[in-house]
Amino acid sequence: MSTETPPSRADTVVIGAGAVGCSVAYHLTELGAEDVAVIDQGPLPVTGGSSVHAPGIMFQTSPSKIQTKTAYYTSRLLSDAGVYDEVGGIEVARSEDRMDFLRRRTEWATSYGLPEPQLLSPEEVTEHLPMVDEDEILGGYYSPTDGRVDGIGALQWYMEHSSASFYGNTEVTDLDVEGGEINAVETDQGRIDCERAVIATNNWGYQTGQLAGLDLPIAPVEHQYVVTEPMDELADAETSVGDNTTGLEVPGDRSIAEYMSEGPHQPVGRDQDHSLYFRTHGDALGMGSYNHETLSVDPEAMGKNSEEHQASVRGFTKEHWETPTHRGRDKSAKQAFDELLPATQDVEYEATENGIFVFTPDGMPAVGETAQVDGLWTGLAIWWTHSGGYGRILAEWMENGTPRLPSGPVDTGGIHVRRFEPHAGEKDYFVDRGAKRYEQVYSIVEPRWQPDDHRGLRTSPFYHQQKELGAEFYQSGGWETPQWYESNADLVEKYEDRIPDQDGWQGINRSKIEAAEHLHTRDKVSMFDMTTFSSIMVEGEGSQAFLQRVCSNDMDLETGQVRYSLLLNEGGGILADITVVKLDDEEFMVTTGGGNSPGIHGGHLTDEAPATVSVHVEEGAKSTIGLWGPNARLLLQRCTDADVTNDGFPYFRAKQMYVGDVPVIALRVSYVGELGWELWAPTEYGQRLWETLQEAGEDLGVRPMGGGALSSMRLEKGYRLWGTDIDTDSNPFEAGLPFAVDMDTEFIGKDALEAAREEGIDSKITPLTLDDSTDIMLSGRPVLKDGEAIGYVQAGNYGYSIDKSIAYTYVPTEYAEAGTSVQIQCEGETYDATVRDEPLFDPARERITK
Repeated sequence: MSTETPPSRADTVVIGAGAVGCSVAYHLTELGAEDVAVIDQGPLPVTGGSSVHAPGIMFQTSPSKIQTKTAYYTSRLLSDAGVYDEVGGIEVARSEDRMDFLRRRTEWATSYGLPEPQLLSPEEVTEHLPMVDEDEILGGYYSPTDGRVDGIGALQWYMEHSSASFYGNTEVTDLDVEGGEINAVETDQGRIDCERAVIATNNWGYQTGQLAGLDLPIAPVEHQYVVTEPMDELADAETSVGDNTTGLEVPGDRSIAEYMSEGPHQPVGRDQDHSLYFRTHGDALGMGSYNHETLSVDPEAMGKNSEEHQASVRGFTKEHWETPTHRGRDKSAKQAFDELLPATQDVEYEATENGIFVFTPDGMPAVGETAQVDGLWTGLAIWWTHSGGYGRILAEWMENGTPRLPSGPVDTGGIHVRRFEPHAGEKDYFVDRGAKRYEQVYSIVEPRWQPDDHRGLRTSPFYHQQKELGAEFYQSGGWETPQWYESNADLVEKYEDRIPDQDGWQGINRSKIEAAEHLHTRDKVSMFDMTTFSSIMVEGEGSQAFLQRVCSNDMDLETGQVRYSLLLNEGGGILADITVVKLDDEEFMVTTGGGNSPGIHGGHLTDEAPATVSVHVEEGAKSTIGLWGPNARLLLQRCTDADVTNDGFPYFRAKQMYVGDVPVIALRVSYVGELGWELWAPTEYGQRLWETLQEAGEDLGVRPMGGGALSSMRLEKGYRLWGTDIDTDSNPFEAGLPFAVDMDTEFIGKDALEAAREEGIDSKITPLTLDDSTDIMLSGRPVLKDGEAIGYVQAGNYGYSIDKSIAYTYVPTEYAEAGTSVQIQCEGETYDATVRDEPLFDPARERITK
């Protein structure tokens, strides 16, 4: 329902009445939430945000599972609501590279459950889209459930079918935050006290966050859209243009809202080779373009509606339509459209716009509760395509503590608002990175692509040595992390007969040095820079009891004992896998990965800790070396007076000791399945630690090792990687981690695990090996049994120690038995594979425990 004056209090205030805000409010009330108020600075339902100037085209297929799943949920929801035109979607290829990409599309769609994805010949494309010049294309990809959402109609439907209250023409002027909690939303219509609030302002996300003291990295960018005059080729189509917005208050140019409300009668189309998309609007054609230089908008100057334009629309810049300004395109939007759709060459345009939408630095949404302000949630950088799904996920998260869709729990590592690094909120940084993501929207991005701007932000104390050793740096969480070292190129010849060639797409941005480092570590000893990994210090009265409540494993540890455990959410999904070290009474060190781990995992522990317990996330405070390989003990013993024999320093134990002059916390653990230690030292000692080990181990063959070797070695051992093999969409039993769960203890998520165990585990993670190929399998590619998809590749690499290509996947339990034959589709090829027991390498753990 809608009323005129906002209340003075609401349990939940949703800021923004666009696609996301309305979806969140609708789903919250569907789940039982009461007293939900939605406010927007614009009139309702035509708010002036991107939801009402967008043409509403929905292409559902993505390399991201969660993006595909949320898109499909959105299309089903809006189809049932009667505000979705399921006309299908066709992406055309005008190059061989794009045709290869469209084959990937079919594989992703098959993996993630989209119905009937198919490749089309040029002739079949033109049967669906007769205006396309058949000679200009090599083929197409067709998804029959793609289509178009009626933006204004969908907003009206949400408002009519939700028990939330909606208030237009209400501008947020401040967010009242006190004691780290949201207390109220201040508006020009008065104050609204609340227990929680949702920022769903998309283009205004940065500005809204600033009201709470948050630097949300939301970068607005312009892109272009035109609608032609009526065309003879479309004369048979019915049109209601002129009547679509009758009776509605429409800011700015009404023609934009009129045409965006006119649905298509042909499939929606994309020409990604030239960063273009198109659809019919009755008897007119709409054409959209990302085919121009990035037109970034100052995130602090989005502005408001006016008589001249909607707030999220800028004036059409003709030069960007007619002149090639995109760095990766050699033709302008007009030239490319003239060639693909010849009938548009001389038509006039009835409506034009530079519409605004937003990007984060990594191009993914920003969803979840903020770390800095309890009760303040975000649903940002989300398009119409995914809005229904993310609204459901956010509502489930807020109401029930578990992010999920009706199909099951979802993985949140790649979308969580807490994933961003400390520097991500700096405006120049996120505007530049957002601009790059805009540039890449329709580009074919190579595997392992790396940005070239804002590099060197975070470096370990070993950085200068690594540069001298010819490190190939990848950026992760802002850190410069070596993937391999050119100084190890001589090892390639040594292991040449054990390193198969990797050609084609799978081989791009790979080096044989990665394989050589893998094999050398198995034979000798290597040093791996773990500085990007996080240590979290937990201490104070009640620390052990606190850890027992948040950890799935038994935390009744002796001093010096190390234990692997999981952090779970209320639904039993895996928030993190961690290592817990007891340093002293009520003093613990928790270690976890890098990247988004400090913000997500450290934030979770901070949120859950009682007042007597201190949780300190030491991001970058320690420099850490993984010393791994058969010669690791010989090397380490040369550098310390501590006893590092197997009896004196057993597996999964820890000691505070010295390595040369350097004080370290040494953990006898290994992520590669070899004898070894993690050596955690204060950052200022890092360079000396590296030098000490390097000098002492020269005759033992010590070498630096990069992330490429780590990836292949951990798969041989079946060690999990959060965000890849495990996430909030899997529980420990499905993930093959029952040993990390002690059901005799009490912990968050236990009830859900008991229920799951009682109901039976339907799927299980398992390794596959290819039967007769050395090709590396890529993530997101379908695993088939008798022609039907039963799973998809979570992670793949070559197992150089076992001489097999490895892929990890979740499959229904009936197919998880070792010896089961399956197939994998990857890059248009079908590979025979076999389910295996794990671990594939050293199953008796003789090497790691010796």
